[in-house]
Amino acid sequence: MNTEEVAKKVVELTRKQAWYEALDTLYDDNVVSVEASGMGGGSPETRGKQGVRGKIDWWVNGMEVHSFDVHGPFVAHDRFVVQFDADVTNKQSKERTQLSEVGVYTVKDGKIVREEFLPHVD
Repeated sequence: MNTEEVAKKVVELTRKQAWYEALDTLYDDNVVSVEASGMGGGSPETRGKQGVRGKIDWWVNGMEVHSFDVHGPFVAHDRFVVQFDADVTNKQSKERTQLSEVGVYTVKDGKIVREEFLPHVD
């Protein structure tokens, strides 16, 4: 797949919250995933599919999703951007939050090799 095809598939799958299917079909084994900050004070960077699978597990097990909107993709060359807007409740703390961020993705040989998430700040 080319970058535009990968981007459209990411949007399709994330709209359905099919996180594991996206990971298994669209990501390179050595993907690098970068958050704005590390969880629990750790590194913001995660490497490899297994590391990203752990992030997905954390999200699925830790968040009750009330709404999830996906906008895009915005595509050029080997990169694309998708905007995510979510209304979620942390299952442990019971704190409800509205999140907005973009994911910036890099594609090589038809697979996502890097993703970086940039949160909206007020």
